Amino acid sequence: MKSSLKYILCLGLLFCLCILGTGFTLAAVQGASQETQEADFSVQFDDPMLWLQPDKLNLAASLETTAASAVLMDAATGRILYEKEAHLELPPASVTKLMTLLIAAEAVEKGRVSLTEKVTTSPEASSMGGSQVYLEVGEQMTFRDMLYAVAVGSGNDASVAIAEHIGGSEADFVEEMNRKADDLGLKNTHFVNTHGLSAEGHYTSAYDMAVIGRECLKYPLLLELTGTKEHKLRDGAFQLYNTNRMLWWYQGTEGFKTGSTAEAKHCLASTVKRDGLRLICVVMACPQSQGHFQESMKIYNYGFAKYVYKTYVPSGTPVAHVPISKGEETTVAVVPQQEIGICMEKGQEAAYRYDCFWSPGAVAPVEPGQELGYAVIYFNDEEIDRVKLTAAQSVPKLSLPGMVVRTFSDVFGF
Repeated sequence: MKSSLKYILCLGLLFCLCILGTGFTLAAVQGASQETQEADFSVQFDDPMLWLQPDKLNLAASLETTAASAVLMDAATGRILYEKEAHLELPPASVTKLMTLLIAAEAVEKGRVSLTEKVTTSPEASSMGGSQVYLEVGEQMTFRDMLYAVAVGSGNDASVAIAEHIGGSEADFVEEMNRKADDLGLKNTHFVNTHGLSAEGHYTSAYDMAVIGRECLKYPLLLELTGTKEHKLRDGAFQLYNTNRMLWWYQGTEGFKTGSTAEAKHCLASTVKRDGLRLICVVMACPQSQGHFQESMKIYNYGFAKYVYKTYVPSGTPVAHVPISKGEETTVAVVPQQEIGICMEKGQEAAYRYDCFWSPGAVAPVEPGQELGYAVIYFNDEEIDRVKLTAAQSVPKLSLPGMVVRTFSDVFGF
């Protein structure tokens, strides 16, 4: 009887050990399965579709990129949100053309050239190698189509044709590019040509190129050009596809320029806008093919996960009525020249505020758009941005009889 009891107890103990063993085995299998899934996910990161989903990515405490140099900038203020070797002087390849397009857009705005006038291809422009739209000597295109050939097709030949048309020669146009770089305060930029083919003394930095991109945003034409996915030349016979794949792959991408050469590797200056927040990202010398897109998306994911844009006052909305002396009206509405808003780190919203200031001595006549004050945005009482306040309408000067009537009214109360 005792031996039977011992036998039953042994069987029970053995059964319990089997159950426990199975549990440990299942736990180990589940753990291994989880490790495998994480490993698989890291391998699949090269799939562009994953770059579209920032919620699928775990942001590292410190962002890392394979780009030799990179910058993430808040477009509204120029504030740097992320940087890596931001001022390193590097060859920019065809990202150079962003400055070429900027000078061209300024020329259009100043009336130096129209979008509809014809540009004639010179032998020098036609002989350009590398990326091109195969311009023939003497071939004519509208200035607008030449711009599309540069912005969408990255045509080296079209870049030279534009430069010659505006500056008389590419060399003179390049001087304009370098003067503009000086005007923007760029310390690590010098251009030798308009297209970006490798040349001694031709360099820029990620930070400087981000500043150029921010300047480009002042010209809607440049976003129209660089944000176009496809464009047809020569009466539809020649199809261009934008070299910036971000326009297809990443939500909110609005434009700018790619560049790739053996020396420069893979570069990209781009801008993305989501929920009011516009960011500019520049990556340079990415070693992998398509790496300039992958690294830009990674940096943008970081930016949009960490920062948010808050609008305090939309552009054109009155913030106050400012007293005006000697005018037909005693006050005038003032509006922000651009919207009053700021890019802020998520969770820090309470640390930001804004105040408005204006001169108490404004005198008529006042013209629409005349600067009468400014709004200041603060972070923990430190000024971080300033927006001009301008008159919303005109206030004519009060006539002499009108001044007499107003004086009697003020003195006698009628």
